[in-house]
Amino acid sequence: MGLYDKFTRFVEERQKFQVSGINPFGTCIDEIYSATEGRIGDKRIILAGSNNYLGLTFDAEAIQESQEALRLQGTGTTGSRMANGTFGSHLALEQEIAAFFDLSTAIVFSTGYTANLGVISALATPDAVVIIDEDSHASIYDACALGGAQIIRFRHNDAKDLERRMQRLGEKAKEAIIIVEGIYSMLGDVAPLKEIVDIKRRYGGYILVDEAHSFGVMGEKGRGLVEDLGVEADIDIILGTFSKSLAAIGGFAVGGKQLDVLRYCSRPYIFTASPSPASIASVRASLRQVGHSKALREKLWTNAHRLYKGLADLGYKLGERVSPVVPVMIESKEAGLEMWRALVEKGVYVNLVLPPAAPFGMTLLRCSVNAAHSDEQIDAIIRAFAELKA
Repeated sequence: MGLYDKFTRFVEERQKFQVSGINPFGTCIDEIYSATEGRIGDKRIILAGSNNYLGLTFDAEAIQESQEALRLQGTGTTGSRMANGTFGSHLALEQEIAAFFDLSTAIVFSTGYTANLGVISALATPDAVVIIDEDSHASIYDACALGGAQIIRFRHNDAKDLERRMQRLGEKAKEAIIIVEGIYSMLGDVAPLKEIVDIKRRYGGYILVDEAHSFGVMGEKGRGLVEDLGVEADIDIILGTFSKSLAAIGGFAVGGKQLDVLRYCSRPYIFTASPSPASIASVRASLRQVGHSKALREKLWTNAHRLYKGLADLGYKLGERVSPVVPVMIESKEAGLEMWRALVEKGVYVNLVLPPAAPFGMTLLRCSVNAAHSDEQIDAIIRAFAELKA
C-alpha cells in the first residue's frame, strides 16, 4: 500500500469539483480591497463568507499599531511562550483580556485551534470524562483525543440528552468536563447555556465554552453568549480566537487564578512559537474597539437581520435563528457547487460547505455578514440569490 493510497477517495471526490470552473476549496482571493470587497480572477466580489464579524481587518488604528510593532520588535518571536517567545506585549494583552472579562487570568496562544488544543488536552487526561456537543469544532475533538480522555457526545443543543448522560455517570458526573460553543459556525445557532448551567448546578462538573464565533458579537460588552445569558459566574473557562471579531490570528483562554497552571502542562503552549508582535499589537487595538463601541455590534446585527429576512422572503431554507452566520441549505452537493460558482459570477463570495463539515449530511452555502457591509451590499447579496432562484 502506498503512503497516500488511503486518500484516494478524497482525491476522487475533490476532482469532481475541479473539472469545470473555479474550485471552491481553498479559493484564492487575488486582491483584498476592504473588509467587504475583493477580487477573484477578473471578478470584483462582495466578501460574504468571512468571519470578520466587526469588519476590523482594515481598522486604521490596528494597522498603525501593528506596523509600529513590526518596526520596533521585528517580524516574529522565533520561540515559544516558555522559551524566548514571551514579550511584554503578550503579557499586556493577557492582562487586557482578563480585565475585559473581569476574570483573574488569561493565556494567549498562537491560534484559536491551539487554544482549544492546549487547554482541553491538558485537562482531558485519561482519567477524565469529557462530554461534548456532537457538533463541536474539530479542534475540540482533537484536543480530547490528544489528552486521552473518555469522550461522550450528546445530541446537538439537546440539554435533556446531556442530562441523561450526566445521570448515567453517577458520581463521575461531579468531575465531568462539559464543552460547548457559543455560536456554532455552520448553522449560526447557540448553545442552551442556561439549561446546561442548571444541569451543572444539580450534578456537578465543569463547563468550558468556546466563544470563537460569539466573542465581540453577543453580550452588552461583547464578551459573548456567556455574558448575553448572564451565566458568567457558572462558567469555568472561556476559550476564544483572534481570527474572527478581532481580525487577526491567535487564541486565548480566560478564567480564574488556577488557569495559570496550564502554562506548565499544555504541550501546544510549551512547544508552539508565540504570535508575532504585529499580530499582538493589532489584537490589542481591536480589543479596545470591542470594549468601547456598541455601534459595531448593532450594525452587525442590523445586517444579519436584513440578510436573513431577504433570503427567507425568497423562500430559501435557512438556519432556525438570525445570526451573523446565515446558512442556506441546498438539496445536493452538485446543486451547491453550481450555485456557489454562479454567485461568484454575480460578484458574491460565500462558503460552500459539504458534509462532513456541514452537520446532518447537509450542503450549505454559508453566508456571513460583518459590521462593515453597507445596506447596498447586503441588498446586492440578496439580489444575487434572487436571480438564482428565478
